[in-house]
Amino acid sequence: MRWMQLMGGAALVALAGCSSIGLPGGGSTAPAAPPPIGASTAPKGGTCNAQAAQWAVGQSATAKVVEQARVRAGARMARTLRPDQPATLEFNAERLNLQLDAGGKVTAARCG
Repeated sequence: MRWMQLMGGAALVALAGCSSIGLPGGGSTAPAAPPPIGASTAPKGGTCNAQAAQWAVGQSATAKVVEQARVRAGARMARTLRPDQPATLEFNAERLNLQLDAGGKVTAARCG
């Protein structure tokens, strides 16, 4: 019985070592990496508006087209989805999804 109490106490001590109590930033003592030189620290967009990216339908999904569609849609991020490509299904109001055909042309622009 005594050894069970000792094992329980040891487990609590081990878990306490993983705790982030008292440390700002969730427990990390390392400073955040600075942004790359020339990079803006301001967020790049916010809530997505797919209507503003409809001009991209029919365009080749070059990096320039994807970025312009993201900016015009006001999205924080954009991703391209090829046919039969697995993708996460969680909805993200800050993300623009550009559906592509097999040739790499945009067939649809949706938020999520």
